[in-house]
Amino acid sequence: MDPTNTLPPDSVPLDAVPVADPSFFDGLVLFLQSVAGWIATAFDGQVELLGKYGWRLLAGLGTTLEMVGISLAIGGLLAIPVALARLSRIGPIRALAVSYIFFFRGTPLLAQIFLIYYGSGQFRPFFESAGLWPIFREAYWCTLIAFSLNTAAYTGEILRGGIEAIPPGEIEAARALGMSRWLMLRRVILPGAYRIALPAYGNEIILMIKGSAIAMVVTILDLMGQTKLIYARSFSFEIYLYAAAIYLMVTFILTRAWARLEAWMNPQRRPPRAA
Repeated sequence: MDPTNTLPPDSVPLDAVPVADPSFFDGLVLFLQSVAGWIATAFDGQVELLGKYGWRLLAGLGTTLEMVGISLAIGGLLAIPVALARLSRIGPIRALAVSYIFFFRGTPLLAQIFLIYYGSGQFRPFFESAGLWPIFREAYWCTLIAFSLNTAAYTGEILRGGIEAIPPGEIEAARALGMSRWLMLRRVILPGAYRIALPAYGNEIILMIKGSAIAMVVTILDLMGQTKLIYARSFSFEIYLYAAAIYLMVTFILTRAWARLEAWMNPQRRPPRAA
């Protein structure tokens, strides 16, 4: 036998090696071109979408921050008497504070908005006689009242925990200096309670920002309300991604700023400086 006409046992003829079908590569190229074209078209569409409706998102963000800021300010002021009443030795006062906190912490914020916004119409003669109907007939003010009362309950309970966590030695030292109850509350108890409650209150602020999105159900054009309006006009679901990104950006900035505030008010929590 001619050895030149023989193949090694483990070799395979070239015509037996499978070769990829050229149509597969053609199809892959067409697929990649289609994907690239879709991305380019989608990008152009999103640029056009943001150029047309971006100002609405910014306006909605402004409304959200305004409502949350005002409600936190009012709720923070209401939280002080709520916390003090919660710690009162007088039974009826303490029971009233416990009932208030129990109701607003135990019911959905959406239900509270509905009760104030839709329920106030049942007492229209009373509100008109008191000159308050222009407030209770507007969705914005009703939502603001609901937000303020809700956050006052949570903040009051947070502040109550901060007051109870104050070291007894600080209170005894204040009494030894002859401080009155009001002076001791203003100079020792509340400042210390605020420092202790700062981390928990930061969480409450973040929850308020995210929870404010339900204001859209009573026609408030906050960030989520504007987003829903834009979607109804453009049918572009990506607008919800942009709204979520804005909420995420706001909470991230607030979280970082709040961490710096905690470090400033509590020097013992500051990270050690490098030598």
